[in-house]
Amino acid sequence: MSARRPRGLTRWVRSRSLRARLTAAAVVVIAVAITCSAVLLTLRLESALVTGVDQAALDRAQRVAAAITSGGSAESLLAVDVDDEVVHVLDEDRAVLASSVELPDGRPLLTAPAGTGLELVTQDGLALPGEQDEPHRVLTLPVSTTDGQRVLVQVGLPLDDAEESVEELISALAVGAPAVVVILAVLTWLLAGRALRPVEALRRQAADISGDALDRRLAVPASGDELARLATTFNALLGRAEAATRRQREFVADAAHEIRSPLASLRTQLEVAALHDDPSWRSRLPALTEDAQRLSRLVDDLLRLARIDARVPLVRDTVDLDEIVLETVDRVRAHTALRLDTSAVSGARIIGDRGALTRVVQNLLDNALRHAHTTVAVALTATDRAVLTVTDDGPGIPTDQREQVFDRFTRLDDARSRDAGGTGLGLAIVRDVVLQHGGQVGLEDAHPGARFVVRLPLAG
Repeated sequence: MSARRPRGLTRWVRSRSLRARLTAAAVVVIAVAITCSAVLLTLRLESALVTGVDQAALDRAQRVAAAITSGGSAESLLAVDVDDEVVHVLDEDRAVLASSVELPDGRPLLTAPAGTGLELVTQDGLALPGEQDEPHRVLTLPVSTTDGQRVLVQVGLPLDDAEESVEELISALAVGAPAVVVILAVLTWLLAGRALRPVEALRRQAADISGDALDRRLAVPASGDELARLATTFNALLGRAEAATRRQREFVADAAHEIRSPLASLRTQLEVAALHDDPSWRSRLPALTEDAQRLSRLVDDLLRLARIDARVPLVRDTVDLDEIVLETVDRVRAHTALRLDTSAVSGARIIGDRGALTRVVQNLLDNALRHAHTTVAVALTATDRAVLTVTDDGPGIPTDQREQVFDRFTRLDDARSRDAGGTGLGLAIVRDVVLQHGGQVGLEDAHPGARFVVRLPLAG
């Protein structure tokens, strides 16, 4: 059972509100601080009072000693200055020579000193005639008389005043300390509530923002403190969420539009073929096949982007990027009349997903072939990084539009129309796959044409 209590207490504490936990923590700290301060104050006062009693006893003993060394009568000097004060003069055998109080049996009332030097001790239960037992502070001072004898002067002063002062202080602290703790607890509760009120206001504002109202923003406090920075950060998060949601909606709308066109074309041609028993429908097979292939490519691209957005882990192996480039170029060369130049392809080994990297090379080649007039040049070098370039001799891309070509479903001119065979997703897939591999992709002028540059980290 004892092992479960801490966990239960921890759960209970965590179930409380932040305001309650802050107040509880402050109360505990304040209570511990006040308790330690009270204990130290009490000990300090008690020590100071006892030191004062010791000093008074020493002064009294020195006056008696001065009278003895000057040849005066000890009895005449033993008149008490303080109630319950006891003064003894002892010889070397600890026999009482003189006393300020009557000794019923002739024995000293004060504790006999252990040595012959100055000594300070506390004696409990000193019973004076007609008085109750009281603790005394006993000082013993050795003195030499005029005739060469050594005597001991003992002074005992009561500690009741010191004890009463300490008790009064303890009583005052016992009442005052809890009151101070309660007052500070209330103040902490109020201040914590005041400090957390702006947080609660931000929370209510955030709770009112629905998924359809991501354009709303939190009110940023003018204080410029942590709450203002929190509101600014949350507004930035809302901005990113709004942009992502907008891109997602645009992507879904564009994808639906892109899929609808080939599907509508396929359905129309199939319905016509079904209604008319005309052998000439076979002439439509190439167009049907082209629409089916374009639809298949579009579905493949959508699936690839969905896997990228879902952050599906890549299969990372050591691959030869030059092999991927040459194999992809050989497949493409069989289906185009354009010239493909691979003379500048050299060896480069990287860590990555072979299928995803093949898709990168294929998409770059497809994009270049759609825009090239006569030649597409592919180059691969390896220095500190693997650098793959795909260059076409087409019309090129304006500088202010080079970032847009990597957006999904982006077509900048008629060369990127659906009739050219593109889906508007190829370069977006290139960018996302390259980023997944820790690389960068960019666009440069080829004079004429465009050059896509992919940089990937080398293996090892």
